[in-house]
Amino acid sequence: MQTSRGQESDQGLRARLVDVGVELVAREGVQALTLREIARRAGVSHGAPRRYFPTHLELLSAIARRGFEELAARATAAAGEGAGQPRAQVAALARVYLEFALGNRGMYELMFRHDLLESGHLGLRDTSLPLFGRLVDLVGRARPDADARLAAGALWAGLHGVAQLWGWGSLQLATGADDFTPVLRSVLDAHLGPEGE
Repeated sequence: MQTSRGQESDQGLRARLVDVGVELVAREGVQALTLREIARRAGVSHGAPRRYFPTHLELLSAIARRGFEELAARATAAAGEGAGQPRAQVAALARVYLEFALGNRGMYELMFRHDLLESGHLGLRDTSLPLFGRLVDLVGRARPDADARLAAGALWAGLHGVAQLWGWGSLQLATGADDFTPVLRSVLDAHLGPEGE
């Protein structure tokens, strides 16, 4: 079904193209995100997306932004009002991060593939960097003796590694764990010190 420009507002079609991309990455992964396939599934001509996204990278950035918005909403819900201890808040954010990564593998891959994205476009950095900023703040409060930005970066790298290796089944095999919680606890201990210290 071809949809003419007059039948649907520019904003409506733009949002629909992103919606289709979000659904496509969830079902088939990053490799399925071609302009032609998104247009086909949106029911528009293969050239239609270029009116709203002049480059493929801009469309990918808009799709990734949706992932960052969802992750940010989950992180905000997990952190609550920020009344808890910094370490407990870091643990809650880390759990949300891993659950999101493992439950949304295609979107997660897209979000952190800066080789595919132009993160300066469409406000992607405005959505992604505050998440890291929140982690830096909490790590700084939990580890005032450390360079918070570097410690948070190392913690994030550890969480990313857990997400990748758990998703591939490698950590389960190596550790014998059937739940990532003990691995997560070890990552937190390694970067924040043992709980209670």
